[in-house]
Amino acid sequence: MAAGIYRKMGLAALIMTASVFLSRVLGVLRESAIAALGGANTAVDAYKAAFVLPEILNHLLASGFLSITFIPIVARYLAKGDEAGGWRIASTILTILGLLLTLLTVAAMGLAPHLISLVAPGRTDPEFHAMAVRMTRILLPAQLLFFAGGIFMAVQFARQRFMVPALAPLIYNLGIIGGGLLLSSRMGVEGFAWGALAGALVGNFLLQLLGARHAGLRLTLSLEWRHPDLRRYILLTLPLMLGLTMTFSTELFSKLFGSYLPAGAIAQIDYAWRIMLVLVAFFGQAVGVAAYPFMARLAAQNQLEEMNQLLNNTLRYLALVVPVSALVFVLRHEIVRVLFERRAFLPDDTQATAMALSGMLVGAAAFATQTVVNRGFYATGNTLLPSIYGTAAVVASLPFYWLGLTTLGVLGVGLAISCSALLQVMLLYTVWNRRSQNTGSREVYIFYGKCLLVTLPLAGALLLSHHLLLSWIDTTAFLGNLAMIAIHGVLFILIMAMATWALNMEEARTLWRRIIKPINRTTN
Repeated sequence: MAAGIYRKMGLAALIMTASVFLSRVLGVLRESAIAALGGANTAVDAYKAAFVLPEILNHLLASGFLSITFIPIVARYLAKGDEAGGWRIASTILTILGLLLTLLTVAAMGLAPHLISLVAPGRTDPEFHAMAVRMTRILLPAQLLFFAGGIFMAVQFARQRFMVPALAPLIYNLGIIGGGLLLSSRMGVEGFAWGALAGALVGNFLLQLLGARHAGLRLTLSLEWRHPDLRRYILLTLPLMLGLTMTFSTELFSKLFGSYLPAGAIAQIDYAWRIMLVLVAFFGQAVGVAAYPFMARLAAQNQLEEMNQLLNNTLRYLALVVPVSALVFVLRHEIVRVLFERRAFLPDDTQATAMALSGMLVGAAAFATQTVVNRGFYATGNTLLPSIYGTAAVVASLPFYWLGLTTLGVLGVGLAISCSALLQVMLLYTVWNRRSQNTGSREVYIFYGKCLLVTLPLAGALLLSHHLLLSWIDTTAFLGNLAMIAIHGVLFILIMAMATWALNMEEARTLWRRIIKPINRTTN
């Protein structure tokens, strides 16, 4: 494979890794602010539930998949030098589907009182219902901004420009934090909802419009509903609209099933999920986003063998999330205390959040790798199979949700989320290997086996160290928790360095070189 592709992908991955990781860190700081001001109670449960209807609306218009489905279409025009054709189809999609989304948004705002009862059927108290309805109506218009911003970002990705799109999630999270800090004294948790709307306006719409225009985009009002590529876009996107993806199903079912647990459980599960997303962001999401334009290009050139090589190399890197998840498991209570336990967030909330997180960590590798496996299908223009198999895996996991919440509470919901993720990834990767004749998958499985082999004694050593240090370090104090995290972080690095040498884990050394080289290039 051409070295140039890896160099470009390395720089793109560095930009997106920094963006997604910083976004997740800001997301945790956002949750920390919410926890300090609201804790885990009815108001915070209502705030979390208020995001479900907007998420469903976003999913129905596949706004989160615009980069996946729109990039191959616009890239084809740009490759032929037909910029005007690319901007024309962008204008058509934005106009027609934007009008449809506007109608759906207005309808959802009117029906919000009835729909909230379906989203959280286990919660019948009037206070929760009223707050959830009000905040839902504040958040729904943001989906229009996300949809338009998705088109603008896809144009920039097609031009292999990543910097401006990388700013969108950062500004969005800063908007939420700012709204909460400025407005919570007057309107409580609702201030965070207004901050989310402002963050979407600035980061996802206005800034991305400027970035897309700088990339050459020229928009016009277009109702050309017979455009052949509009039909192609809809056919590509329809399975994604109807399917249940991993992230969407987690956001939906964690609230739905969490509503049957005591007040505060929805918030506790969501706090754990935000910590999990930091881990996934650093390993999986950024790499998947950065790799996709290159996989799409190789697929368009019918270089399936090279594409499989890129996909397999990326998946081997993501296997390193397995030992990292063991470190997070050992430090789960300390991490939750440092991030959330202050003011309204009490020790009992820490215990419940840590339990939910421990269940989710079982599926850490699946959460990270699904972003890449799915994009292998998307790059070849196949959105139907991942939607069918992904939805089947989600449906198959539903009994685990009910069994988990009735027997283990928040821990059971966390384990059910992991079961759903593992089922989806294993099924999709098996199907991909058979369809693409991916002969390199054996090396992927071997490296995951190596990582698991390292993780078992690693977890034992970290647990023993943690147990011994509890007698010396006061983990009820903030500095004590930081000390525990720092000590085990250093111990983890030392053990992993020895394991890399003993098991000849070239992937870990290659990862280090690929991280350091772009940094050195930009600083020299």
